[in-house]
Amino acid sequence: MAVERHINFFELQKACAEPSCPLCRIIAARAERYIDNMLFEHVSDRGFRAHYRAAGGFCAFHARNLESFRDGLAVAILGRDTLEDRLASLKRRGIWKAQRRCPVCEEQERIEGEYLTFLIEAGSGEHAEELREFFTASDGLCIPHYEKLLEYARHGHGIFPRGRTIPRWLIAFHESRFEELLRRTGQFIEFSAYGRQAEFAGLSEADKLVWKELALTLRGG
Repeated sequence: MAVERHINFFELQKACAEPSCPLCRIIAARAERYIDNMLFEHVSDRGFRAHYRAAGGFCAFHARNLESFRDGLAVAILGRDTLEDRLASLKRRGIWKAQRRCPVCEEQERIEGEYLTFLIEAGSGEHAEELREFFTASDGLCIPHYEKLLEYARHGHGIFPRGRTIPRWLIAFHESRFEELLRRTGQFIEFSAYGRQAEFAGLSEADKLVWKELALTLRGG
């Protein structure tokens, strides 16, 4: 656990130095590496092949960039399994139904749980002050990941028990950030009205584009 926490701490610190939700950034990078590793190293792994086949391949979101990977043979091998199953159903005039979720979606969910429970524990642990310093300088979690943070604290996740207490600074930071985003969004709407061009022109560049920040905060990604 000590090694895992060490890795999580520094990966989170690195992600917090970049714009947008740090957990979304970590998950995107880890998902990319996961797909890459599966195609290059584990396409012959029976367990992975069975999962991939039962899921009918990756979901549309995670399959969108398969053609950009260098190993066309791996993509073809996995795709053949999926096509065989679909074709068999079509010949029976039936509709094929997935028996498993997309492997990458499942991996993302595991990563989410790992980092959210880490935040809950490390946020009041030995290096809490250092974590607080770099995390509160970031854009913080998006709404979907903050909601999951609340859910994991209430219901537990994996080896972590339910009823964990989220550090107060973490709650205060996010509530303050979301309230400020709401205020800035309202201001953007008001100053976008006819006759208030001068007030709109006086907004910062960030406030003129607050609608983009709002969209990203609401949906994550």
